[in-house]
Amino acid sequence: MINLLYDFPLNLPWSERDMPWSPEHKQQTRERILDSAARLFALNGYDKVGINDVMADAGLTRGAFYAHFSSKTQLYAEAIVTSALQGRAMLHPDENQPPQLEALINGYLSLEHRQGEQVRCPLAFLTTDISQREEQVRDTYTRVFKGFVNALQQHLNPEDAASEQQALRTAVVMIGGMAIARAINDEELAGSLLEVCREAALVGASSNA
Repeated sequence: MINLLYDFPLNLPWSERDMPWSPEHKQQTRERILDSAARLFALNGYDKVGINDVMADAGLTRGAFYAHFSSKTQLYAEAIVTSALQGRAMLHPDENQPPQLEALINGYLSLEHRQGEQVRCPLAFLTTDISQREEQVRDTYTRVFKGFVNALQQHLNPEDAASEQQALRTAVVMIGGMAIARAINDEELAGSLLEVCREAALVGASSNA
């Protein structure tokens, strides 16, 4: 799903500090930290998650943190990308057979996604938090959002100038709908909201396909 919804370059400018471990071990440790951070930040927000929380969840000590990241801000920014990549693995498992746009919209605007147990789109799960963060974090969020819109456009009619505007509208319906559905505590209303958003996104997409 991320190839549809997060079409962005994944080369990040940050590097690891030298450690007396093999490259494979360093990468595995880094991924464990990012996996924990992506889940905890998405479900609890930046302010309610500390470095100690992330490291404990990853089964590591706090001292190992600074061998991989210079700050909590850097971790948060990279966790946004990790969340997007995890979404691809869950919602688009077969890279050779891209799902249809209808299936992607339905999967994104689902109650399962709202629960956040398996898939957590950072664009929707973190939208209320990002405006309060440093430029490094906002830059990453913006890059992921642009990729989301760009990939939606590819599923519409990329040769049509109007497809960019339609992709933006569809993205707003999907991300905004999920964000609001997560914010409210009325389960029935949340279900109705997601249904309406699915219908709106599908109608808009079909008009530009």
